[in-house]
Amino acid sequence: MTLVKICGIRRAEDIEYLNNLKPDYAGFVFAESKRKVDVNTAYSLIKNLDRQIKKVGVFVNEKVSVVKDVAVYLNLDVLQFHGDEQQDYIDNFDDYTVWKAIRISEKSDVFRLRDYNVDGILLDSKINGFYGGSGMKFDWNLVNDVKDNLKCKFILAGGINPDNVLKAVETARPDVIDVSSGVEVGGFKNYQLMKDLICKVRSVKW
Repeated sequence: MTLVKICGIRRAEDIEYLNNLKPDYAGFVFAESKRKVDVNTAYSLIKNLDRQIKKVGVFVNEKVSVVKDVAVYLNLDVLQFHGDEQQDYIDNFDDYTVWKAIRISEKSDVFRLRDYNVDGILLDSKINGFYGGSGMKFDWNLVNDVKDNLKCKFILAGGINPDNVLKAVETARPDVIDVSSGVEVGGFKNYQLMKDLICKVRSVKW
């Protein structure tokens, strides 16, 4: 069964939605983004988050020491690196579950996933000027030749919403669907969109 991560959590209302709908992961962005939260805000949100929901911290080209401080302070479950981090950087976080994002737009990009030894590979759209959160999808068929050879979780992101999530799951068969803007209205998380997406993902058994 495909799991669900709702990313870009930044309001008390978002936490209420999460606690009611119970996705598997909640993502908190600590990189430059309209969804960025500071550490203290994240702390106040996380203290009210259902403990069954795993906490993911999203970082882009951050100092190792800063990531470690944030991870300890917030007791993060997963560290998601969404920038240009290489394996020697990732090796600093052996005590954590690590997901590495790779941005793709063509077949050759997909094979970069072989450069990493991590717990999860997240594939997102390659859009100039964005490290993530563009709301644009890529050709999900690009993953077919390589996904079965992965020895880690496969997370699919990029332009996923309630209207196309079933197609995303059926085409790419990811371990985790990662969505942010696709469940927003006017830049804020929307309860009904979140509910629709989660229900659709959980209706698929494979």
